[in-house]
Parts: sequence; structure tokens; C-alpha cells
Amino acid sequence: MGDFDNREREEVFSKKVRAGKRTYFFDVKATRSNDYYVTITESKKRLEDGVFIKHKIFLYKEDFEKFAEGLKETVEYIKDHQEVIEKRYEFSETPEVAKTSADEDFSFEI
Repeated sequence: MGDFDNREREEVFSKKVRAGKRTYFFDVKATRSNDYYVTITESKKRLEDGVFIKHKIFLYKEDFEKFAEGLKETVEYIKDHQEVIEKRYEFSETPEVAKTSADEDFSFEI
């Protein structure tokens, strides 16, 4: 059981989002009874040794609405109280040539 069970979960859908120094993975997986759930993983390379540090949360379908409401309210609070400039990154193997576009407005819809 344990780690073996987690590795055996069927991955149904995966979305990778690169955002500067971090990469986010949104994965839909299925339980043995074919119930879907989401894992959200943040991956960031540690500068001192190049090791990738990962943080993961599991989001179950019965929590989707409350999670989405909380996230939306939190993002709206920040947008209302501070200027938010989203940088759009184009992936490049050499970071010094990665392009950003800070002129685009930040928007968030759920």
C-alpha cells in the first residue's frame, strides 16, 4: 500500500503551467472507484543545489466550490488592494532570453 497505491492512481488529465521560477501542475486523477480528484503541485528549483522542491495539495470534488470561492475572493482582495502586474513568460532553456510582457492586465475567472 502507501506509496505504491499513490503511483498506481490513473492520471486522467494534466496541465503544466510555467510561471517564472515556478512550475505548477494541475493533475486530474481517479481513485480505485473512479472518483476524480485534483492534485496541484508547485515545483521550484532550489538555486544552491539545483534540486527541485515540490509542494502538493489534494483537492477533492466535494470541496471544489468552496475552494474556488475562497481562491476567487482572495485574488479579488489582492487586486482591490494592490496593483497586480502579471508577467507572461515564454519558456526558454536560457533564462536570460525568456521574454515577459508586463503590459497585460491580470484577470482571473473561475
